[in-house]
Amino acid sequence: FAELVLETWDLHCDRNGQEHRTADMGCKQLVVRRGQPFTITLRFSGRGYEEGVDKLSFNVATGPCPNETSGTSSHFVLTDCPEESCWSAVIQQQDGESLSVSFCSPPNACIGRYSMTLETCTDYQGSSFQIGDFILLFNPWHPEDTVFMRDENERREYVLSQHGLIYQGTCDYIFSIPWNFGQFEDEVLAICLNMLDINPKHLRDRDRDCSRRNDPVYIGRVVSAMVNCNDEDRGVLFGRWDNRYEDGMSPMAWIGSVDILKRWKKFGCQPVKYGQCWVFAAVACTVMRCLGVPSRVVTNYNSAHDTNANLTIDRYVNEKGEQERQSWDKIWNFHCWVESWMTRPDLAAGYEGWQALDPTPQEKSEGVFCCGPAPVKAIKEGDMQLKYDIPFIFAEVNADVVYWVVQDDGMEKQSIRSSDVGKYISTKSVGRDSREDITHNYKYPEGSEEERAVFEKAEHQKKSIGEEDEGLHLRIKVSQGANKGSDFDVFAVVNNNTDEERVCRVTLCARATSHNGTVGPQCGLTDPADIDIEPRAEKRVPLHILYEEYRDKLTQDNLIKVVALLKDHQTGDILMAVRDIYVENPKIKIRILGEPMQNRKLVAEISLVNPLAVPLNGCVFVVEGTGLTDGHFVKELEEPLEPQEEAKFRMDLMPRLSGLQKLMVDFESDQLTGVKGYRNVIIAPQPM
Repeated sequence: FAELVLETWDLHCDRNGQEHRTADMGCKQLVVRRGQPFTITLRFSGRGYEEGVDKLSFNVATGPCPNETSGTSSHFVLTDCPEESCWSAVIQQQDGESLSVSFCSPPNACIGRYSMTLETCTDYQGSSFQIGDFILLFNPWHPEDTVFMRDENERREYVLSQHGLIYQGTCDYIFSIPWNFGQFEDEVLAICLNMLDINPKHLRDRDRDCSRRNDPVYIGRVVSAMVNCNDEDRGVLFGRWDNRYEDGMSPMAWIGSVDILKRWKKFGCQPVKYGQCWVFAAVACTVMRCLGVPSRVVTNYNSAHDTNANLTIDRYVNEKGEQERQSWDKIWNFHCWVESWMTRPDLAAGYEGWQALDPTPQEKSEGVFCCGPAPVKAIKEGDMQLKYDIPFIFAEVNADVVYWVVQDDGMEKQSIRSSDVGKYISTKSVGRDSREDITHNYKYPEGSEEERAVFEKAEHQKKSIGEEDEGLHLRIKVSQGANKGSDFDVFAVVNNNTDEERVCRVTLCARATSHNGTVGPQCGLTDPADIDIEPRAEKRVPLHILYEEYRDKLTQDNLIKVVALLKDHQTGDILMAVRDIYVENPKIKIRILGEPMQNRKLVAEISLVNPLAVPLNGCVFVVEGTGLTDGHFVKELEEPLEPQEEAKFRMDLMPRLSGLQKLMVDFESDQLTGVKGYRNVIIAPQPM
């Protein structure tokens, strides 16, 4: 027999991509998931494969120094009975000179770029042929994969969906912004794999790093470190919280991860300016979904940043309600991180499922700015010693806040106020644009026996005192509509829950604040007023907050912190209430004109009215949506937008993907920033 010579081959990128749910990547390369068969057709020249005469074997290899002991290369022969625990090749069908072979990787193979070679042997004459490259990803559809997820709707949301919602605002005013994850867009997969290749662990020991890429725990930890740049590790995003973003993009202006990842690649892996928690979390979510790990962005309201890990955050204010001294411990009005779904073979049973990963640089973990993966179950149970970083996240959702009032004579008095850290932990619902509250995954109900047991295990004594029903009660209310450009009222509401008249002094103070808890200049203050309240009665003390007062003081976070202090003349007690008020941006209107169908032109009409009493300069709309726009579309207005004037424009869309897509819009100007809007569009498939 003449030697067997390979002439051409077909990787069947489209068909394999459909079967492996990677077709949306649109890349002209083979992308498959581990543990699942894929087909390659080999075409020989002159004659076909003869069983019993020709021996065929294959080599697959990944990483710069592939070897069998590290699990980064494998040599295997064409066989009839494949083994599930290693690479295999089985004949699917033979047709003259072509041979279709079904390949399968083990469900615990290393992910990444692979090369494949074919070795032929006939009558002791051998040749070797390079068949081409493919990329292997995690497989949430395979029961043996450590990222296996049982529910198909959840897999669609957490692996395949390229758009979502991220919750922001305050615990009294929760809202969402749209986000374009875009994990299957052009170049994104290549950028994610490159991120793994330039991470410091890879540069230190390339063989060990590649051999650990079969483990989502390891990958999650690497991604958590690489999304921020605080270790000078050529990370993706530069974090900034001081409202000075002129030399980059304001964190509020982004509406998707793709633009950020492409900029990072384009400028040679220089950090992209600027990110804050939801931007770090959303980019990490894109990378993890792209690699095949089910992931979602979650938001924790009133999130504690406990730097000295004593689970108590002390805040000091004077009798006017102004902050007395700077504290390193902070309460963020919200903080976002990522949850990724995986088993934890490195821990005892029971810690599988959602794992918290936090790429926002806050504290170092094993010498690096990263956090997690921390099993959400371990956070709930207070298992502080498990890997990784449980105490930090436990504090984010459980720390106590104790307010001290520093009196004019220098005396410090603890105010009576219950803790409200770790509220309304939120994520987008599966398959719907509504909020799912997942607080119960992180903590037992407040005041329950289980909560007490967890705190004992975590050596945490709850210091904050519950709100008493006896005596006086203080809270802050907001009048309808705190809208940007308008004045609005806030009230200190005092209830006398006793059977006698009470006399007390009430002060209200409002200051611009940032979402990470940094307090800025004052934009409203009442003179201390003595009031008397009848038994079982309620009184309101108003504070009028003027647009001209807050206009130049508000940061791009649009937040005002109001502190109310009440001194009960009878008991000497000081009560305190704090509320963050979100000043609302105007709405962006989006209309879709025409019949939405795949590969057919569609028109979107986008408009916004300037609600301010001053013109807006430098107005820019940015529009993007995976499967609807090609990259992002920028519309700059040539003229200033006058007060109460409407800006309106139309743009053409060419929908590439069918199904539910999101068109997202961001608006920027000198006086109004980070204004967001979105519209769901259901695209009909192209008729065959």
